[in-house]
Amino acid sequence: MSTDLQEAMEHLSPVWTHLTHIVVERGEGVYLYDGEGNRYMDFTSGIGVTNTGHCHPEVVKAVQEQAARLLHGQANIVFHPPMLQLVEELRTVVPASLDSFFFSNSGAEAVEASIKLARQATGRTNVIVFQGSFHGRTVGTMSLTTSKTVYRVGYQPLMAGVFVAPYPYSYRYGWSDEQTTAFCLRELELVLKGQTAPEETAAILIEPVLGEGGYVVPPSGFLGALRDLCDEHDILLIIDEVQSGFGRTGKFFALEHFDVVPDILVMAKGLASGLPLSGIAASRALMEKWQPGTHGGTYGGNAVACAAAVATVRLLRDGGLVDNAATRGEQLLAGLRRLQEQHSIIGDVRGLGLMIATEFVGTDGHHGKQYAKRVQEACLEENLLLLTCGTYGNVIRWIPPLVVSAEQVEAALEIFARALESVER
Repeated sequence: MSTDLQEAMEHLSPVWTHLTHIVVERGEGVYLYDGEGNRYMDFTSGIGVTNTGHCHPEVVKAVQEQAARLLHGQANIVFHPPMLQLVEELRTVVPASLDSFFFSNSGAEAVEASIKLARQATGRTNVIVFQGSFHGRTVGTMSLTTSKTVYRVGYQPLMAGVFVAPYPYSYRYGWSDEQTTAFCLRELELVLKGQTAPEETAAILIEPVLGEGGYVVPPSGFLGALRDLCDEHDILLIIDEVQSGFGRTGKFFALEHFDVVPDILVMAKGLASGLPLSGIAASRALMEKWQPGTHGGTYGGNAVACAAAVATVRLLRDGGLVDNAATRGEQLLAGLRRLQEQHSIIGDVRGLGLMIATEFVGTDGHHGKQYAKRVQEACLEENLLLLTCGTYGNVIRWIPPLVVSAEQVEAALEIFARALESVER
């Protein structure tokens, strides 16, 4: 690394945490390369963003061609083909009833848009979220985020009207899925009886697979019961697919695993293969209750980002990547469960598709954050990039690009196995 680049690092805000100090010069597929030619296997996907892999040729081509035609056509002023094409492509993959779209830049912006729409459309103020959730770090969205205190520390008071119910995390409770579902639904009913009445509750917001909170898959019947509860009380159901969407779980959206259709669907991360783009989808009837001019954004639906997203959706839908996520996910899950049998510090292995968690426990049965961190560091020494998550930081999450091959999954498992052995010595 040049001295100039090292000096420039010192002028970046320290508010960013850094997994590494690698300066990446290029990416291809599941790999990143630094200036010295070192190759890193990226099983982070830029936190679930590069689902089509780094610099997929079809995405790059779409970006290059669009950049030569139009960089920015502001949505309040003009229409442009990439945004309109993206609408048509998304309509082939989202539930048919969600036929109207609004675009932003980041996941947090899309979540904020969903809350603003819900409040205005219902005339109600309050929102219910779930313990362990992550919905963003703006003032509004960190008020909805409960996965770690670090995301909101020092920023109180937060947005009012937010109430928290338990997420159905069976492993944490030590219960069966049936017991966990029954408990969480009872507690949610208690929230509606004791904290926010249904007639003042605009929406219930949930991740169909918990993200930052630990990659927790809810029991199969929970989201359906939640849909029924929302229908009973005329509460809008918002499903946040920022991290779980766009093929990540082996379905185009995780909600497909549970046969549930939300009132509002939140999208970001994997939508544009690395370009900043997010969006929400809802019915036209619901969107028409959103007063024109009360929400917007200068860059939302940027022409180049939309062109990348069009190519991304086509690749995911028609290129076999969603099926590959399901197949490689089964391989990865099986390999991790074999390792779990050999290493007592792995308490749980869970996930859908290529959204998989290994949760670590200490020898005393408590949260094994120290093991998760040391295993992560040992993998990094062999150029395998992995991220942790979970409220206690004791979960390693597996989120490789959906182009990952069987050989690459096996190589990552071998590195992980050696890391486990080195930590347990």
